[in-house]
Amino acid sequence: MTDSDGTIELVERLARLITNEGHSHGLKPAQWEAVRYLARANRFSRTPGGLTAYLGVTKGTVSQTLMALERAGLVEKTANPGDGRSVRLDLSAKGRALLALDGMASIRQALAGLAPERQAALREGLAALMQAALAARGGRAFGICRDCRHFARDARGPGAHFCRLLEQPLEDAEAGQICQEQQAA
Repeated sequence: MTDSDGTIELVERLARLITNEGHSHGLKPAQWEAVRYLARANRFSRTPGGLTAYLGVTKGTVSQTLMALERAGLVEKTANPGDGRSVRLDLSAKGRALLALDGMASIRQALAGLAPERQAALREGLAALMQAALAARGGRAFGICRDCRHFARDARGPGAHFCRLLEQPLEDAEAGQICQEQQAA
């Protein structure tokens, strides 16, 4: 099958622009991806395993990435309150501050300049492409908590939600975060 209209080449070129932005502030692209993921992931997904699944890389790559981010003071590991055998990853104050300097701002700004209907069409098309590519490789799509079939909105009052799968309460802010357990509603 050929890509006669150049769609894949455009996706590749955009990915290269994003990757090139990832070399800013002394971080490698994989390290930037990890920082961005940890900023967007919910507490259930901020684990080395969740990061490995999201990035689609080896455990060794994630281990090396996390060690570098810890040495730089950007990421902190703590015992997972729900499971003492695992760790939870959190951005440090320094890591959260670094996000304000993220080179992806120019890409986000370019996207914001598109008409809302073009943004929506692009989001839908890229989401479908990502799901198909991940399915072909046996990967998981991840998704926003509030769009999950296990999400119970306002189950404990306004802004106090519940995950029926993990049987855990969720705060309003968590509803907009990505989750490795997400299953489309």
